[in-house]
Amino acid sequence: MSMGANDQEWTRRRLLAAGGAAVGALAMGGKAHAFSIKEDLYAPFKMGLQSYSLRGYSRGGHPDVEKALAVTKDLGVRFWEAYPAHIPTTTDPAQIAAMKHQLDSAGVTLIGYGVVGLGKNEKANRKYFDFAHAMGLKYLSASPEPGSFDVLDKLVEEYGIAVGIHNHGPEDRHYSKIAAIEKAIKDHHPKIGCCVDTGHFLRSHEDPVHAVEVFGNRVFGVHLKDVKDAKEFTVLGRGDLRTVDLLRLLAQNHYDYCLAIEYEENPSNPAEDIRACLADSRRAIAEARKS
Repeated sequence: MSMGANDQEWTRRRLLAAGGAAVGALAMGGKAHAFSIKEDLYAPFKMGLQSYSLRGYSRGGHPDVEKALAVTKDLGVRFWEAYPAHIPTTTDPAQIAAMKHQLDSAGVTLIGYGVVGLGKNEKANRKYFDFAHAMGLKYLSASPEPGSFDVLDKLVEEYGIAVGIHNHGPEDRHYSKIAAIEKAIKDHHPKIGCCVDTGHFLRSHEDPVHAVEVFGNRVFGVHLKDVKDAKEFTVLGRGDLRTVDLLRLLAQNHYDYCLAIEYEENPSNPAEDIRACLADSRRAIAEARKS
C-alpha cells in the first residue's frame, strides 16, 4: 500500500504543525515546562519508553521503579508502556492508588502495558483487563495463545482496551511474521491488532514499515528499536530501520498510542544510549516534516 498525494500532503501538514508548537511555546515567553517543549519536538507522537529498557536498575534484587522513573524524567519523556516487573498486575485499590501516585509524581503517563500472555481462559485474562481499566490504560501488548481470539473479542469490546500482538522475532513460533499476525486477527475485533516491534521484525527479515502499512489503525503500541543485518541490536539510526518512513506513515494513520523506545542493550547503564536513540528520533521526525 502506498501513500497518495493527498495523504502525503496531510501528513506533511500534520508534522509541520506539530513541530511549530515548540516555537510557539517559546514565543509566548518561554512559559512552557521543559517536558512540554521536548514533547513538542516529538509531536505528533506520544514519545516514551518501554520500561523494559530500564530493567537493569535494581535495588535489593528487584527492579527499581523509582530509579527508572527518575531516569525517564531526566531523559525528557513522559510516557511509558510499562514492563510488568516495574508495575505489577493488581486490582488492589490501595496498590493501584500508590502506583498512580508514584507515576504522577514522576510526571510519567502510563499508556500501555506488557508484554503479557493471554489465553483461552476468560477469567485469567480478565485480571489484565481489570488492571488496565483501573490504571486507565489504552492497550495491552500481548502474546495471545492461538485459539484465544474469540475470548479476546469479547473482552476488548467490553473494556474498550486494545490488544496489540507483539512479535518476538524469529524465535516466536506464532507471530514472527507479518502475514501470521494478519491471519490471526482476520475477522476479529478491530481493537485486536499488532504491537509493532521494529527490531524483532527486522530480526525476522520483515520490514516494519510494511507492518504499519498492513495493520494501519490496528497498530496498538510501537517498540522502536533498530537492528543491523537482522542480528545486532543498535542505537536507533545505526541499523536498518527506515525510521523516517515509519514515522511518516504512523502520522498519516493518526497513531495515538505510545511510541516507545525499547533499548535491549547495556541493561546496567542504558541512559546515554537511550538518549542517543531519542536524539535520532527527533532527527527523523524533523526529516519527516520536510517531506
